[in-house]
Amino acid sequence: MNRKTNALLAALIAGTFASVSAASFAQTTSDTPTAADQKAAKEQTKADKKAAVAQAKADKKKTEAQSDANEAAADAKLKNAKKAE
Repeated sequence: MNRKTNALLAALIAGTFASVSAASFAQTTSDTPTAADQKAAKEQTKADKKAAVAQAKADKKKTEAQSDANEAAADAKLKNAKKAE
């Protein structure tokens, strides 16, 4: 074989080993959560609960305000109806 062929084969072999070692590394990484991951998940859960409570409070205030507005509109209609009589 000539020099170019040897260089080409060497490059192909090196590339094959690099991809095999990368695949091997990817398979050996652990998917188990670390202590930091568990702590972050716990903090995220707390934040989600706080956000849900805050959203529920905001929804309640919005509902109460809408109810008050509807009541005021009904009172205004009643007054207008009485004036029209």
